[in-house]
Amino acid sequence: MDIFALFTTRVHAALRADYPDLDEGLLARVVVEPPRDATHGDLSTNAAMVVAKPLGKNPRELATALAGRFASDADVASVEVAGPGFINFRLNNSVWHQVLKSVSEQGVHFGRSNLGQGERVNVEFVSANPTGPMHVGHTRGAVFGDALASLMQWTGYDVTREYYINDTGGQTIILGRSALLRYREALGETIEIPSGFYPGDYLIPVGQQLAAEYGTKLLEMDEQEAALIAREVALKGMMELIRADLAKLNIHHDVFFSERTLHGAGGDIESTLAWLREEGMVYEGRLEAPKGKTPEDWEDREQTLFRATDYGDDTDRALIKSDGSYTYFAADIAYHRNKHLRGFNHMINVLGADHSGYVKRLQAAVKAVSNQEADMDVRICQLVRLLKNGEPFKMSKRSGDLVTLADVVDEVGPDATRFMLLFRRNDASMDFDFALVKEQTRDNPVFYVQYAHARACSIFRTAQRDLPDLDISPAALAKAEVERLDSAADIELIRLLGAWPRTVAAAAVAHEPHRIAFYVHELAGALHGFWAKGKDDPSLRFVNQSDPKLSLARLALVDAVRQVIRNGLGMLGVSAPDELS
Repeated sequence: MDIFALFTTRVHAALRADYPDLDEGLLARVVVEPPRDATHGDLSTNAAMVVAKPLGKNPRELATALAGRFASDADVASVEVAGPGFINFRLNNSVWHQVLKSVSEQGVHFGRSNLGQGERVNVEFVSANPTGPMHVGHTRGAVFGDALASLMQWTGYDVTREYYINDTGGQTIILGRSALLRYREALGETIEIPSGFYPGDYLIPVGQQLAAEYGTKLLEMDEQEAALIAREVALKGMMELIRADLAKLNIHHDVFFSERTLHGAGGDIESTLAWLREEGMVYEGRLEAPKGKTPEDWEDREQTLFRATDYGDDTDRALIKSDGSYTYFAADIAYHRNKHLRGFNHMINVLGADHSGYVKRLQAAVKAVSNQEADMDVRICQLVRLLKNGEPFKMSKRSGDLVTLADVVDEVGPDATRFMLLFRRNDASMDFDFALVKEQTRDNPVFYVQYAHARACSIFRTAQRDLPDLDISPAALAKAEVERLDSAADIELIRLLGAWPRTVAAAAVAHEPHRIAFYVHELAGALHGFWAKGKDDPSLRFVNQSDPKLSLARLALVDAVRQVIRNGLGMLGVSAPDELS
């Protein structure tokens, strides 16, 4: 039961009844949401202010008339007009009791919706270069992308999790040459790793594999040919390592797309460029020098350009380099055209902080290759700073001095890693404090939420101990007299439960899974606060031996809170333990 959606429907119906010719697009702007000040009521709508001007009416007068339609609504205790024309509703407790019952009835499905109506969404995330293990910067994007995909699934979208493998280009050549050095080392040579190569120990097993498989044969080959062989073995090994790292966080992609498949005769880049020419989306011309610092890839020459500015970008984009090879952006266009041809009209790319300049060009590419049928949202995950002994770790694959995903998960566990990385907006930089995430205090958000779930389970164990004859099975809880829950504390907690479906839907529309983390943290705090009130006020205790029926009703409330916390944590990929050690 989504109380906000229910009243939105009622407000729309009231407007249609009074103004049958009202534009549907205008109605879509009419919302019902919590008032900014909780003392103003339970719900608030902007209806009068949205439709007054098009109707040529005074907003407050229209609001007063519209409010009058709800005076006899059995669910409404009172309705009043505030400010320039807001309409605030106070609901009868019976409404909140129905919300509580709906949680019990829907259980694991409470909060799910068909918002997406089965539309296909491609969520591309991680896509780290396969030149080494994943570091903590990749970890944030991995957790964010996976949680966002789960959120979209919860709201009725058909989601594909995709990883784009950057298995071509200069960095893979360097990887091959670095692996070849480790091969020579495995054969007993003393090596020195030049600057610019990948020095990490993670390539030692690759060198050993090459030695076991080829013996000394690679030493007898042309070095370039041997490096290409080493590159293939290294790429395969690095992708196996990345998959294993992701599995530590229970992240599994549906598709691993190789960039290499885009290249070559008859590949997607070639066919996409031909299609762009046919559609008049490319031309031969010169680019003006960018203002400020000139980028390394800018060339003052006649070249093949994509009309990116026609689709919202700041400048047109080069597709072919002076040496005849394709630019990275040419591959990007071809790749996203490939997504569109696979049936994806909704695309979400999760990128790192160093890719913020790519947003407009990617959105322009998707508009162009889909004839503006598809949409693209690029979510940027800002930097994560790890603190150890008060000093940040430097993360650089090439230096070999990096903090890996595996390091973080092995240190604090997958639950703390996932929750803490989601407990902040993706576009805000953050510190990851190893000491904090190990604390068992309210200052540690993941502990605070998991403890709330464990506390709810503990309350049920207390009920079994203190009221051994009370049936607290799911069937009995479903029949509990929840109407007995009429204290301000009861209604406040149920009201928060009622916000869950709206929170999920809003988070999905905004592509912001951190809203789920914020909500379950707030709900956990509400449960902890209620428990504390019961210590001072016996009438608010969850288990009251002198009133079994009220206890059963309270247990139904606790069970609902437990269920919603479990639903939220599950969406975030975090466990909901029954006990904490």
